[in-house]
Parts: sequence; C-alpha cells; structure tokens
Amino acid sequence: MVYRRRTKKANNLRRAIFVLIAGLFGFFIPLSGCEQFGALPTGESYLRIQQSKNYNLADDKFVNLEQDAVLSGPGFWDNPGENWNNNFFFNNNQTRPDGLLPESKTPLPDDFHESSDTIKFVWLGHSTILMSIGGNVILFDPIFSNAASPVSFVVKRFQPPVIDFASLPKIDIVVVSHDHYDHLDMKTIKQLREDDISFVVPLGLGAHLEHWGVSAAKITELDWWENTQIGGLNLICTPSQHFSGRMGPYKEKRSLWASWLIKSLDQSVYFSGDSGYASHYRQIAERYGSVDLVFMDSGQYNKRWQHVHNMPEEAVQAVLDMDGQLLVPIHWGMFTLSMHDWFEPPVRVLAEAAKKNVNVLTPLLGQLVDVSNLPANDKWWDRVNPP
Repeated sequence: MVYRRRTKKANNLRRAIFVLIAGLFGFFIPLSGCEQFGALPTGESYLRIQQSKNYNLADDKFVNLEQDAVLSGPGFWDNPGENWNNNFFFNNNQTRPDGLLPESKTPLPDDFHESSDTIKFVWLGHSTILMSIGGNVILFDPIFSNAASPVSFVVKRFQPPVIDFASLPKIDIVVVSHDHYDHLDMKTIKQLREDDISFVVPLGLGAHLEHWGVSAAKITELDWWENTQIGGLNLICTPSQHFSGRMGPYKEKRSLWASWLIKSLDQSVYFSGDSGYASHYRQIAERYGSVDLVFMDSGQYNKRWQHVHNMPEEAVQAVLDMDGQLLVPIHWGMFTLSMHDWFEPPVRVLAEAAKKNVNVLTPLLGQLVDVSNLPANDKWWDRVNPP
C-alpha cells in the first residue's frame, strides 16, 4: 500500500531543526538544574539499589539480563549512501500524520471501575493506557503534556489527549515502566500527586516522584520479580530490555526499567513498557502462566536500536512466547521517535500476526474496549492518509 508523502524538503527541514535543537539541549540543559530531570535516588533508596542483583556496583548503574548495548549494527559510515537518506536529519518517510487521528469521543460510563469479571481499557496513544481490572482503575505511563521532552517544542504530540484530566475516572493506581520522557511526565505527575493514588514504579524512580511533590508514603518501588498487593490485585515487576535516564548520557541507568504483570483473581494483563526482544518474555510465562491481554512495545523501532525496542515481528513472537491471548500494539500513534512511517507499526504487526495466528486489536484513540466483548478490528490509519 502506498501512502501520500510529505515533500522531502519539508520533512528534511523539520528533522534538521529538531536535531539541532536536541543537540543544543543535550549539551546545555544538563548544566541548568532543570526540574524536569527529576532527582537521583539517595539514602535508603540508593542503598537498596546497590543491593539489587540487577545493579552493577562498579559502573554504578542498572544492567539488562542479556544485551546491555543500546545501539547495535552498522553505523552511518558503514553504508553512508543508504544512511544519508534514512536518518533523523533526512528521510522520505511520513513520520507524522497529515491530519488528526480519528478518536472515539464517547464519555466513559459511570461503571468503568466495575471489572470483577472482565478487563476494560482505553488506549490514549503511545503507551498511555487507562484500564479497569478487578475493580481497580490503573493508569499506565501517563503522558498528558504537549511534548515528550523537557521542552514544549521538541517531540510534540500529534494531537491533544482524547480524554482530559477533568474527564478521567477516579484513578486507584499509577504504574510507570521507566523514566524516559515519553513514559514519565512531570506535569502529569504533578496533576495526580494530591489524589489518593498508589504509585507503583521500578527501583530508583521514586526519587523523581518525590522531587515533584508525591508523598513517599504513596510510592512503592520494586525490583524485577518483586510484587505488591493493592486492592486485591497482584502487581509484579518483571524484566524488560531497555535503559533509563532523563539527562541523555549524564547519569543514565540510575533507575530501573521494567515491564509489569497485573493479576486479578481471574484475569491477567502484561504491560511491556519499552523493551527489545529477549528471553524475559518466555521467563515471565514460565513463572506466571499465560496472559489474557498483552500491551506490547511495537513502535519507534529501528535496526540500530533493536536491542531496546521490539521490531513489529518480534512483538508478535514475544506474545507467542508469553502465551498471550490478545495483543494490543503500543508505543506508536502519538509521538515521533524513529524514522519509520507513523502508520507502519500496526501494518507490520497485523501482517506477522496473520502468519502466526495471533489475535490483535488496534483500537481507536479513546475507544472503550471490554475484553469480554471485543469490537471488530479497524484499520483506522487508512482513513488518515488514504491510499
């Protein structure tokens, strides 16, 4: 299928400006004490981190179970002819949609929290998920700001949040996978900090939340394979293959990154956060069994950072590894953080899933999904950029 492209000149100019700004930001901002950076763990929190099996004391940072390199494969100068037109400065792909993505504007029902025998969820774009399970409402990786960066004009949203804060139901639990800006947002956390909410996060990430005004009593930090019980749910911190840090190369990997398994009495949900494909998917299934619903990292990929973000075909294989019953691709559809077409992730996921008989759902932004009564799948991206 061929989609109408933006002009090469407009695409390249936008990327050149982005990279120039990002480069200046990356050099100067770390010297400024920017509040967006959060804080590094200290005291008892830091002592606990040092005792983690996943922490390298010599290098003073967390490490992955397998592959710890972020970038891999050939670099720019290994094939400059090809790479000249396939990088953040220059490429011919449509990394942002021409128009607004379609949305479901139907208000959430008053009984959204009633989920004793099902799972309900709403995809809000990228990796932000509003979910009801076991009578609890959980918000995963909430990003309601205009940009997934410390400044408002870099990595801007495709469009405003489909649900604003005033329309959210009462949130019981906020779960965060890691501290990158497209998963942990200071302004969003500040809007939630006064509410009666439990914040469940990987080791070291609580320092950011406390720095932004969240009471330590509301925060639960977990290492991989640790769990906590809240409202009848079992929240299990499980591995991912990624990295962390809010200051670029400065003080990176000082907080843990994680995926999450949420189990009620009869239902289970897996939230991948960001991860490359590795053996941890199979390990999770071996420990905890099959999973009813899988939210899997399926976008913002590239062969250069394949170790830390699934390729679409790997996302499908990961669901098979986990014996997942339903795949919902995430980490796409709201921010541009790679060079592929914005609509490519679901296209490739669906193609691979058809080959391997994996059930996939690609809901609209804001669409209420009840797992006990699934809607028909909708290739809605075809309506944004008609063939």
